[in-house]
Amino acid sequence: MKAIVSEKGQVTIPKRLRDRLGLKPGTAIEFDDNDGKLVGRKIDPAADPILKVTGILSMPDGVDGYLEETRGRRE
Repeated sequence: MKAIVSEKGQVTIPKRLRDRLGLKPGTAIEFDDNDGKLVGRKIDPAADPILKVTGILSMPDGVDGYLEETRGRRE
């Protein structure tokens, strides 16, 4: 399978590979080189301390509500 690197350095992973490897939107992938070959590995969210806590906080009133609550109302 072939893909082209965009001007921004982005590559589209072919759907057949995404399906076979279980790559879904938001899946973290770590890239490395191995003897001139690009190797990508899915990162287990439980193994990455940042990914492990991503999304655990909720802000029912959103960022503006939080800022108003902590800083007071802006005039």
